[in-house]
Amino acid sequence: MTKNLTDYKVLTFDCYGTLIDWESGIWDALQPLLMENARADITRAIALGAFAELESAQEAATPDMLYPELLERVHAALAGRFEMRTNPELQTAFGASVPHWPAFPDTADALRLLKKHFKLAVLTNVNRAGFAASNRKLGVAFDAIYTAEDVGSYKPAPANFDYMLKHLPEDLGLEAADILHTAQSLFHDHVPATAHGLAKAWIDRQGLSKGGDWGATALVPERPAVDFLFPTLAAMAEAAGKV
Repeated sequence: MTKNLTDYKVLTFDCYGTLIDWESGIWDALQPLLMENARADITRAIALGAFAELESAQEAATPDMLYPELLERVHAALAGRFEMRTNPELQTAFGASVPHWPAFPDTADALRLLKKHFKLAVLTNVNRAGFAASNRKLGVAFDAIYTAEDVGSYKPAPANFDYMLKHLPEDLGLEAADILHTAQSLFHDHVPATAHGLAKAWIDRQGLSKGGDWGATALVPERPAVDFLFPTLAAMAEAAGKV
């Protein structure tokens, strides 16, 4: 039987791409490298597409590397791919850029509304300090926070969802059937959430369901089915309020 939104007890969120506008953050943080090399030919779409490929490869190759260092490696790889000069100062600044990535305009208000109906948890691909900095922009206290640093790997690795499913019963007394996994990324979240049998809400900020751009998210060959589809988090919060 099809469930309503509010039949679930906890929303488990991806953060970057769903709550935090990581594409704008990444693009802004790449400007010093592009200006240093006078590369007006590298557009936002080109840069984010390359980032998606290189970041996912780096996460798979070094699953226990903390995210700031991983970003430094990705920055160096981006420079190499496009034959740009870089230096340790530029790489360090890019690695430290996560706290400066902005929240989407609707995130804080939507989370406060959703908090009236659900427990809220986060399963994020950054380290604890990086998420703590972003969390100050999100407007709510999450009931559970699980980071790549806690797990020792990065989504879409199964271990990250295994970790969350192990700890949610211990931390909040909730089981897999209580979860609605809420995310933008098909690659990082909806594919592994499907493999774990979770219900899913797709926050389709890129408009992929209507032929939009993949941006900083790696492509998937086949889009998994989702239980709910919303263009924004605000639209999801509005729908929950009407149930």
